[in-house]
Amino acid sequence: MKNIFVGNLSFNTSEDELRQAFEAYGQVDRVSILTDRETGRSRGFAFVEMTNTEEGEKAIAGLNGTQLGGRTINVNEARPKGERAGAGGRDRGRR
Repeated sequence: MKNIFVGNLSFNTSEDELRQAFEAYGQVDRVSILTDRETGRSRGFAFVEMTNTEEGEKAIAGLNGTQLGGRTINVNEARPKGERAGAGGRDRGRR
């Protein structure tokens, strides 16, 4: 299983469009475009899960920096929550 982060999405990109782009590289298990809780509008990024790790790596290599919905998308391996920069911490270093 390969979990992939897709950033810089057009707010009009649908899950079906994203699925089609990734299916060119292999079997897609799940597509999830994150939305704003209040407006329901896309937040401009998504996660794609591909069943096969090797196919997922090919999709990352093939789609990163390409155009989708008129925007150049960023595609890379999703990192676990604990590894993301800037995650958590309300303090923000202020003392």
